[in-house]
Amino acid sequence: MAAEILCVGTELLLGNITNGNARWLSEQLASLGIGHHRQTVLGDNRERLIEEVRAAAQRCRVLITTGGLGPTPDDLTTEALAAAFDTPLQERPQVWADIQAKLSGRGRPIAASNRRQAWLPEGAAVLPNPTGTAPGMIWSPRPGFTILTFPGVPSEMRAMWHATAAPWLQAQGLAEGVFASRMLRFWGVAESTLAEQVADLLEQANPTVAPYAGAGEVKLRLTARAESRAAGEALLAPLEATIRARIGSACFGVDDDSLASVVLAQLRARGQTLAVAESCTGGGLGAALAAVPGASDLWLGGVIAYANAVKQGLLGVPAALLAEHGAVSDPVAQAMAEGCRRCTGADWALAITGVAGPGGGSAAKPVGLVHIAVAGPDGCSSEAVRFSASRGRAWIQTLSAGEALNRLRLRLG
Repeated sequence: MAAEILCVGTELLLGNITNGNARWLSEQLASLGIGHHRQTVLGDNRERLIEEVRAAAQRCRVLITTGGLGPTPDDLTTEALAAAFDTPLQERPQVWADIQAKLSGRGRPIAASNRRQAWLPEGAAVLPNPTGTAPGMIWSPRPGFTILTFPGVPSEMRAMWHATAAPWLQAQGLAEGVFASRMLRFWGVAESTLAEQVADLLEQANPTVAPYAGAGEVKLRLTARAESRAAGEALLAPLEATIRARIGSACFGVDDDSLASVVLAQLRARGQTLAVAESCTGGGLGAALAAVPGASDLWLGGVIAYANAVKQGLLGVPAALLAEHGAVSDPVAQAMAEGCRRCTGADWALAITGVAGPGGGSAAKPVGLVHIAVAGPDGCSSEAVRFSASRGRAWIQTLSAGEALNRLRLRLG
């Protein structure tokens, strides 16, 4: 096995921080054609780190670590690595000078503890950190085994990877071919249904197809192994075409696409604009749109109208309509969407009203009942959807926002 990933930090074990570094590093190794079959997470414990590093040295050629490079007493990675191979630490004057310059330039005090970051094992090469104070290292404590260390801060780790680590790894001859990967994204189809529709493709060896489920979204990761990226992409293209032909419009995007980014791209192609009116999602729909760079060109804004008085005052929903049908209804959702379109001047408007729970439901209108309206130049329509109350309030809100965007996507064609 060529490489392993070791993530250090008690906060990872406790679940206080999501371990996104391991996922990102896995993708980077795959893109370089470097295989790895093991990831480990350890807390800030010196003896366990020493034990794990010594074991890894017997299994892999490259060990990549993240975390534990800071100046505090619980940052133990560098010290533990040196101890694992009975190697003394040496202060690197150029590293200490760089740390002082960075701290001074940011107007931050230079504490004595910061100097700990300038000590590396004897014989280790510095892996420069262009943005932070914690340097990494590239160190071969024994023949055939090299350690690359990175800080746990994702932005620092990624900058160091691209500037130094990736070129170094490419030069070592560790590649086992190249992995080309593509993620197809789906909405409105269950994971089990999707898996059945592509069951025969899940069995093939190269390219491979693997399903993943998220909050309302299902994904298929396609991965091809080949001698070059071009050859890998050539393997993926017919596979993607086959899947799209089988699944149809439920496939809304690829790789980093989101429902919001796809909808905004459709609107941009039409030269049209969008506004939103939200009740039970409380701004979640707007947040999804605002997360897309350049959204301000097309998304004019929105109204969060929880109270009926706000629905009436800002969106012009008639009091009689609220009294007759209730706030959670198709007529009110349509009135919200039409009122939002009218008051903002947008070409299109989405409106959401529902019962997100955990309270507030009834036999007629249970928790999870949501009405979603789409209003545009060709008219307004609304339809109810029921989400499982057992998944909780946040789940219902997330799916409501996604469903609204998907309905507009399909309407825009």
